[in-house]
Amino acid sequence: MKTIGLCSDHAGFETKEFVKQLLEEKGLSYKDFGTHSTDSCDYPDFAHPLALAVEAGEVYPGIAVCGSGNGIAITLNKHQQVRAALCWQPELAVLGRAHNDANILVMPGRFISPEETKAIVESFFETPFEGGRHINRINKIGLKQGL
Repeated sequence: MKTIGLCSDHAGFETKEFVKQLLEEKGLSYKDFGTHSTDSCDYPDFAHPLALAVEAGEVYPGIAVCGSGNGIAITLNKHQQVRAALCWQPELAVLGRAHNDANILVMPGRFISPEETKAIVESFFETPFEGGRHINRINKIGLKQGL
């Protein structure tokens, strides 16, 4: 596994810090794109740098957290090579990886416990992409000229 990219806004900061502890316990390296405190901030300021790093192959996979997960997921998915999956249960993380080849896990920091966070992250990391029929679907996600 490459260096894992992390980001959050103020509402996801504590969950992101917990994820860092999980990664350190597993001996996994990460790059934190911020935020670095609970001071109010704007999630796009951190989501775009993470998405660019995933697209460039500098980090893989990514993990992003904001209050609901929605805003940061919307921002990340503006990038053509990003498939950010909003997951609040382990089963959603499994499906995001297995069916959608998600390359960024997004979690709603205000709605999940540390125990749930751990289970979601582990499920995301442990699940491979199934390929097969899902490849054609993924190839249709990106926008094409003329549409």
